[in-house]
Amino acid sequence: MAASLNSFIRTFNNKLEEPVRQHLTNVYACLAASTIAASVGASLHIYTEVFRAGLLSTIGALACFVMLVATADGDGKRVQQRLGYLLGFSLLSGMGMGPLLEYAASVNPTIIVTALVGTSIIFASFSLCSIFSEEGRWIYMGGALMTLLNTLVLLTLANLFFGSQLIYKMHLYVGLALMCGFVLYDTQLIIEKRRMGNKDFVTHSLDLFIDLIGIFRRLVILLTQKEEDNRKRRN
Repeated sequence: MAASLNSFIRTFNNKLEEPVRQHLTNVYACLAASTIAASVGASLHIYTEVFRAGLLSTIGALACFVMLVATADGDGKRVQQRLGYLLGFSLLSGMGMGPLLEYAASVNPTIIVTALVGTSIIFASFSLCSIFSEEGRWIYMGGALMTLLNTLVLLTLANLFFGSQLIYKMHLYVGLALMCGFVLYDTQLIIEKRRMGNKDFVTHSLDLFIDLIGIFRRLVILLTQKEEDNRKRRN
């Protein structure tokens, strides 16, 4: 075990230069803080009566997102301000997931834990795959991923009129695969941007947080639907 860990560390150090390694450390630390903030937001919705997901939380999340994107990094001079926007966006995004998690827990409390473990494994696996892959291999996926994303958005809008269960399920599975693709793409893009001098780890962690929460949301929905289908068969 120790030998495997030492081999992994040596490979990691040889693959990435020191500035990139330090940048990824900042990105993932920021991502961890965002994930904790989202968990707090979801807990506030579930366990309190005052802080509940609704129109105000949605507007607040959108406002934090816009302010974060609109506020320039300023060579690191606005890091704390931008971190505040990121954590605010994460907190309110987690609060927005509260109703879904509340319903999933009512169906089967283990769904949330299973989705968390599954999301962690998927995200870590695709991140490591991207880091240790050939340089630039996954960046070329960007055009295809954006095309697929636009197609899913159009299908979602069309399904508001058709109400097709098949389209809805296809949207979930394809959307899950799409988010995994974005983890590959965004991780490698972050590395290449840092090599070109971009040190904005806050925005980079925002990209990965959106990927992460997208995977988690879809896993929760799919696991909940599977549990409901199993109950219907048993009855």
